[in-house]
Amino acid sequence: MSFKNILKYVPLLACLGVAGVAHADALANIKERGALVCGTLGTSEPFSFQDPKTRQVVGYEIDLCKAIADHLGVKLEVKMISVAARIPELAGGRVDVVAANLGWSPDRAKQIDYSYQHYVSPQKILIRRDDAGTLKTNADLAGKRVSAVAGSSSEAGAKRLIPDVTTVTFKDPPTAFMALQQKKVSGFVGSELMLLKFKQDAESSPVKLEIIEDPLFVEPWGIGMAKGEDGLRTEVNKVLSGLEASGKMQVIFDRWFGPDTKFPTKRVFKVEEIKG
Repeated sequence: MSFKNILKYVPLLACLGVAGVAHADALANIKERGALVCGTLGTSEPFSFQDPKTRQVVGYEIDLCKAIADHLGVKLEVKMISVAARIPELAGGRVDVVAANLGWSPDRAKQIDYSYQHYVSPQKILIRRDDAGTLKTNADLAGKRVSAVAGSSSEAGAKRLIPDVTTVTFKDPPTAFMALQQKKVSGFVGSELMLLKFKQDAESSPVKLEIIEDPLFVEPWGIGMAKGEDGLRTEVNKVLSGLEASGKMQVIFDRWFGPDTKFPTKRVFKVEEIKG
């Protein structure tokens, strides 16, 4: 091939080189940076929330991120994000993992990769106690208005499973809860533990609340990562399965959901691959 012909391929080779650089390896970046950036909500007790004494973000999912960072030999950086920003933050490379009440769904699984499940959440509906006589089942909310966090699986589940429902969405759980208290909606859809906390807090207010007993649906939660980051996903799964095998997952669970906590709950799931 002549030198002149070789020159024709220089721009193409340059583009290929740039493309190769653009596709970074998340695991290598984390180790080079010396830090794992974990995106979390910071407003969802006991999964991730600010400790009122230390002002540090703590919780069940923070403990899991800390275990991953320790395994990788790096420090943990916690970045608080909104529910709607979870996937965009991953796609934009602004966080390495998302541990933020991230329920599995077929649509999300097309956009991001999931770790093994680390929690399984019943999604239920919170209602005003005054309405408990007429709103006894999820089906009784057909044709009514319910609140949910924008971009959440709770919003999607309500649309999918309650006939003719109107979902009124808000940026965070407290504002979705306020809509129920102010009678702007008939129900608030969310994870059982979150709704339980709101129900407990409302006992001292004029508007008492109840939770419809039967779950609207049950969803597994995982840690989210950008698509194709197989090296990072392998290490995250190694940590989660190791915690399960050693019994440390139960210890972490009991720290936040044990009998002496605000959310006494029996663990009825184990760490395993999410079965979509």
